[in-house]
Amino acid sequence: MRMRRRSRVVSKAHFLSMAKHKQSISRYKKSQVLFARAVKLMPGGVSSPVRSFQNVGLSPLFVRSGAGAWATDADGNKYIDYVMSYGPLIHGHAHPAIRAAVAKQMHRGSSFGFCSESEIQLAELIASAMPHVPMVRFVNSGTEAVMSAVRLARAAAGRSMIVKFAGAYHGHVDALLVSAGSGAVTHGHPSSPGIPESVTSDTSVVEFNNAGAIEEVFARYSGCIAAVLVEPIMGNIGVILPRPGYLEALRKMCDKEGTLLIFDEVMTGWRVARGGAQSLFDVRPDITCLGKIIGGGLPVGAYGGRTELMNRISPAGPVYQAGTLSGNPLAMAAGLASLRMLSSDEPYARLEALGARLEKGLKAAAASAGVPLAVARAGSMLTPFFLTDKAGGKVENCAKALSCDTAAFARFFKTMLDSGVLIPPSQFEAWFISLAHSQEDIDATIEKAAAAFKQLKIES
Repeated sequence: MRMRRRSRVVSKAHFLSMAKHKQSISRYKKSQVLFARAVKLMPGGVSSPVRSFQNVGLSPLFVRSGAGAWATDADGNKYIDYVMSYGPLIHGHAHPAIRAAVAKQMHRGSSFGFCSESEIQLAELIASAMPHVPMVRFVNSGTEAVMSAVRLARAAAGRSMIVKFAGAYHGHVDALLVSAGSGAVTHGHPSSPGIPESVTSDTSVVEFNNAGAIEEVFARYSGCIAAVLVEPIMGNIGVILPRPGYLEALRKMCDKEGTLLIFDEVMTGWRVARGGAQSLFDVRPDITCLGKIIGGGLPVGAYGGRTELMNRISPAGPVYQAGTLSGNPLAMAAGLASLRMLSSDEPYARLEALGARLEKGLKAAAASAGVPLAVARAGSMLTPFFLTDKAGGKVENCAKALSCDTAAFARFFKTMLDSGVLIPPSQFEAWFISLAHSQEDIDATIEKAAAAFKQLKIES
């Protein structure tokens, strides 16, 4: 009797699981049909790997439209969106002022191959918010910005070596697509086929938040390091904040060695503060890389620094960099509309309040369900890390992040998606809150997360 009774229970659980799976499939039918078409035409069916749901065992979602804090997929399912195009939509989807600015410019023309006044206006806005960026060069993406900044740093320093941090992503630049070895300080090894070892031989990789590792790399390669390239708040392995004094230590060591300090603020610029992370921590970079928000959601990038350094760029100087669509008037118009709305502290106070509310709610819900979770947050960007014994209670570097429970995250992601909350399909990404999110959106998210945490506990 006990055996037969147990069999019926297992059979019922299996039936309920299958029924839920079938319901989930029908919910995304049009997205799955679109994916079947896309995979025949594009590698993996996507234009960027971060859009793939492969690591969570699903086909990707096809989004049809967005309004405010909400996104709607091809099947008509609506979601509270925390991807927000991976950061730039700080005002939410399809903000009226940004739409109007782009439409007005479109009537005038989309691209000229000539200078436009809007480039000057956006550069003035950047300079007014970032005292260490009095001069800027616009490009078309964060990848271009970092690639060009590294070239400028090498030319200015007369050296070739670049130091970056494990887990940091700075775009698909050959010399920066590297993985670290087992030591605290290693030469980077290509993390993608098609990149020769010779290209990454001048890239050294160290662990973030480890001051000793930076001291070691400077001691080992004294007089050889052109630049230290860092996300002042890491976001591409999940949100990881610098330890107190860490960025200041980087600045001090760079000054001592005649090395340039490059801040990759493609994600944090105008997201964590009007003046970026450099204003939060009061640390001076030599070169700043920007993107995301400064284009109001349109493709854009920029790099900038002090005048004598930037005047090394062609045509003012010998360091070559060019781009036909750089400073595109549509992106400039959208960026101006976006940044003008962020000209006071008021938006950031609201974003901080919403971020704190979501952080507190997620932590409480996870604790109530008995799910080990750490939430790292910087203003309106945050990452819930599903912890293991190896991860410990706090995630402060790439190694700790990589030891998190990705299987638990995948189950959590599926449950949240089915319940109408859209988060990045990776444990190693940041969530983004917009000014369009309401307290009700945050509270609804916490409620759905609480149910997902409880489901996780049952399944474990």
